This record gives sequence, C-alpha cells and structure tokens, in this order.
Amino acid sequence: MMSCDLLSDAELIVALKKGDEQAFGEIYDRYWKELYRKANHILQDSEATDDVLQDLFLSLWQRRNQVDILSLKAYLYQALRFSVLKAIRKHKTDQQFYERLADVTTEIIAENPLLFKEQQHLIQDLINNLPEECKEAFLLSREEEMTYKQIARHLDISEKTVEKRISKSLKVIRAGLNIQTCIAILLWREFHQ
Repeated sequence: MMSCDLLSDAELIVALKKGDEQAFGEIYDRYWKELYRKANHILQDSEATDDVLQDLFLSLWQRRNQVDILSLKAYLYQALRFSVLKAIRKHKTDQQFYERLADVTTEIIAENPLLFKEQQHLIQDLINNLPEECKEAFLLSREEEMTYKQIARHLDISEKTVEKRISKSLKVIRAGLNIQTCIAILLWREFHQ
C-alpha cells in the first residue's frame, strides 16, 4: 500500500472505513493542529481544547462505518463546531450548578452560627495564603478601606496594578470558598441527618 501521507482526503476516507489505523493516524496528523487552533481560539482553555479534540477523533474512529463523509475537511470542521458548542454548554451548566450551590450555602450558613464561624476562619486562611503583594493590597482595601488610588500611592504602584492584585485575590478567595464551603456543607449535612 502507498504511504498514507500521499493519499488524498477521499482515499483516506475509504481506508478509514476499512479500519486502516495508518489512515486514521494520517487524518489526525493532517488536521489536528488546525482543529486545535480553532477550538482553542474559542474556548481559551487548553485542557478543554484537548478534551474536545480527543472526543472528536475518538468519535471519528468509532463511527467510521456509520457516517458518510463527502469532504473530510468539512466533516471535521462541522464535528469541531458541535464539540466546541457541547463544551461551552457543559461549562455553562457547571457554572450554574456552582451559582445554585452558593445560594443554598448562603442560606445554610445564615441559619447555622457554627458554619458561619467556620467560613470566617476559612476566609482568613485564604487571605493569609495569598501572595504577599496581593494580600497587602487586599487588606488595605478591605480593612483600611482605602481606595485603589490611595493604595496605589501608598504602595507606589499604578492603580491598574492595584486592581489586578485585588481581582486576583478575590478570585483565589472565591475559588477557595466554593470548594471548601461545599465540602463543609456536605459534611455538615451528612452528620446532621
């Protein structure tokens, strides 16, 4: 058989339908970089992009006898569109789950003083573990009630840098609270049922 890299897309489709792994490998080698670039441009997340491409090529191999592919490039780009949309929907669903959980968490913590106290300790631990420059800007903002402009003057940095440091601090604290609070609530519910 001729080397797969010399085959046209139409010939690769025929070989793929026959279960030729070398043809599948050539399709992968020929298209994965461009597909990756397009998916990552939209998703802006290399891990999600890797998952999308893995699913796309796995599906191509598994469904090779079930689909009629007229144009390999068109088929792959259409499959990529569907896979990217699926990944976006999945991410949105996950975000909505965390938002609903945060609402329930707020209610439970408001009703239980021990969980509220535990949350306060958790917040303090998260603040203490921030990078020093972020922690300093965050504490000046929250505890000293300084404006970004005042913090910038005090630390001799730009307001934009202050904004970035506080934004980073808030992201770290929110992420830590989401994970730790969820664990605390699940444990609390487990022991109080």
